[in-house]
This record gives sequence, structure tokens and C-alpha cells, in this order.
Amino acid sequence: MKKSLLPLTCVSLSLALLIAATASFSSAQTKTVLTVGVFPDLDSVVKAALPGFNKKFPNIEVKINSLAYADHHTALTTALATGSGANDVEAIDFGYVAKFAEGGGLVDLAKAPYGAAQYRSQFVAYTYPQAMTDDGRMVAMPTDIGPGSMFYRTDFLKKAGVQAADLNRSWDSYISAGKKIVAANPGTFLIPDASEVAQIIIRTGLASGEGLYFDKGNKVLVSPVSPRFIQAFTVAKAIRDAKLDARAGGAFSGDWTTAFQKGNLASEVSGAWLVGHMQNWLAKDYAGKWASQQLPGKSYTSYGGSFYGIPSQSKNKDAAWSLIQYLTTDPAQQILAFKTTGAFPALKAAQSAPLFNEGVPYLADQKARLVWRTAANNIRPIDVNKLDPVAEQIVNDSLSAVLDGSKTITQALTDAQALIARRAR
Repeated sequence: MKKSLLPLTCVSLSLALLIAATASFSSAQTKTVLTVGVFPDLDSVVKAALPGFNKKFPNIEVKINSLAYADHHTALTTALATGSGANDVEAIDFGYVAKFAEGGGLVDLAKAPYGAAQYRSQFVAYTYPQAMTDDGRMVAMPTDIGPGSMFYRTDFLKKAGVQAADLNRSWDSYISAGKKIVAANPGTFLIPDASEVAQIIIRTGLASGEGLYFDKGNKVLVSPVSPRFIQAFTVAKAIRDAKLDARAGGAFSGDWTTAFQKGNLASEVSGAWLVGHMQNWLAKDYAGKWASQQLPGKSYTSYGGSFYGIPSQSKNKDAAWSLIQYLTTDPAQQILAFKTTGAFPALKAAQSAPLFNEGVPYLADQKARLVWRTAANNIRPIDVNKLDPVAEQIVNDSLSAVLDGSKTITQALTDAQALIARRAR
């Protein structure tokens, strides 16, 4: 009897192994491989999200393809134009989203089966309009935002006898207080570059839905009689003439980075995400000496923000939408992203987390996240235009001409208006 059972046992065992192997093979065959194109530090956010996502979607394997910021957007531009080479999910920075929205090549997430419109009330108000076209298409979902903030060195202010409120009462007060700070702290500068102030003023004081450089009828708003642009150029010029800026150029330029690392900046205006960079590498030797407050003159503006879109050429659109939903609409994931890189959550539910009532160690335990939340919920929607990047470059070049003294403000804005209008035709 025992001899007769052995072959049966072997058969049963072989059959079980065969079934297991077949199931394993079948599972491997049905597993979707999803590619995600990102740039730093969003690559860190996606990487941190994968354990939770894989637990929820075990049959989706995610591969991260990360490129430097400019390289990523250049590659995406090429892929959308040629109809091949894009990832299943693509990260898009605010500065590029209007261009991609108007250019085509991205799935309309407002339509079925995505239905992104259902989440609109759950996000900070100004985010959705940034990713929508004039005809109502929505090409990307917001994931993080950069509510503007002023960062300042408490030790420099104390030595100069200046109060933090003196820096943000108004732009005139900012300049006046800046002169005292620089005088009391030899070798320091009030701000990396005067042009940064102009960018804030250009982005504030707009009517809801108004664009930065164009109105709804595509009329150019840049002009020598525009109070917004006149003030922006005038204040920036006053800072430069008073020798208060380090002339460091744009953010993340070599001179800008050096100014931070040397520790000779008294203030900076940027998005809330700057703290992550300062504590990790930009100014890590100056922990506890920086603090945060609202921008001068009750200015509320956004410093960028990130979105995720699905290229029309993707063969895995359902899986891509599952990942985007997880990254953007899951409060726990949005909070994890905030902890990982300082990427301020676009999802309002994530902004009520206990984390917001905790002090920020780098900022001497200041409860700065409450400051940023206030800013985020006071920023108005701005209409985007596919020619915004072109207009922005023209305005920046015109401002440079004013700052170096080669043009008057009136002349520079007149020339900018004409050039933008020519490019828009």
C-alpha cells in the first residue's frame, strides 16, 4: 500500500509545482511596467511613494526615469512633438504646463475614464486653472505648490536693530530696512538679485483669472503705462541703485548658490520649498539663523508647482492614472512628499495634518508651515498663455537693461510691449 502511494504523491507534488509556476508566470505576464519621467526632487517623491503604491497595486511595476530639470522638459517637448519616446507619466513644472497644454499631445484628464474635475474642490484654488486650456481641457494634475515666502536672517536683523515687520510692511520699508541691515553687517547683501523683487510684483495685484502678460483676448498687458510693470521695474531699480543686491542672477545660478553658502544674504524671496534646499545643501551651516514670514506688502504669489500628465502615446493609460491619483489625491502620500522634499501639498486635506503645527527645526522651530498655508490659500488663479515663456524672457531682458542703466523704464517697457506683440502675431 505504501509503495502505491509514492507515485501518487509525486504526481500531486509535480502538479502543485506546475500550477504554482503557471500562476507565477501568468502574474509576471500580466504585470504592467509603467515608466515615469521626472526631475529632481520629484524623483525622490516618487521613489518614496512606491512602497505604498506597490502594496495597493502589486501588478504595476514603476520605473523612474529622471533627468535634470531642463533636460527633462526638453526631452518631453521632443517626445510630444514627434509622437514617440514619452514616458507613461510625465512630471511637468508650472513654467512649462501652459506650453504643453496648448501644444497638444497630453490626455485630457477632465474626460472619462479619468474624471479629474471631480477632485477640483479638494485642491488649492489656483492650481487647476494652470493646467486647463481655453476650451476646457485639463492636461495635468497638480501635486505640489510653492507658496511665496520671505526668508530672513534673524541675527543680521538683530545686529541692525531692525524688526522682521520692517522688512515686509511694504516694498519701500523693505528697502529702507535693507539699507540699515547691510550697513550694520559689512559684506552682506539684502537679496541675491534685484530682479527677484520685480518678479513678485509682476505676479501680484492681478484680478482673478487675469494673465501675467496677456489678457483673455490675447492683448499684451506689458506697457509703459501699466502700474504693475512700472512698480516692478522701479522697485528693482531702487534696490540695484542702493547696492543692496549681490547681482547673483537667477535662482540656482552659480553666484546665487555661492551667496547662500557664504552666508552673506540677509533675505531671500522664494517658494516654501527653499527650506528643503537650505537645510540639505544650500545653507546647511546656518541652521537656526533663518526665519520665514509673508512677502512684503501682503503679496501672495506662487513660486512654481509641479503637475503630472499622461502623454497620448502611452500604452498604459489606466495604470498611469492610478499612479497619478495616488500621488496627488491621497492625503498620506501628499504629506509624505512634504516630509521627503519640502514639496508643499496642493491637496487641501494634506494641509490639515498635525505636521503643520510642528516647528521647522532649520528655522529655529518656527511654525512656518502655518505661514505658508496662509499664503497658499490667498494666491489667486492666473490665466496661463502658451506665449508666457516668450513674454517672460522679453520682460526679463528689458528689466536687465533698466538695471544696468542702458534704458529708462519707459523705454524698456515700450520696447518690450512692441516685441511681445510682434511675437504674438
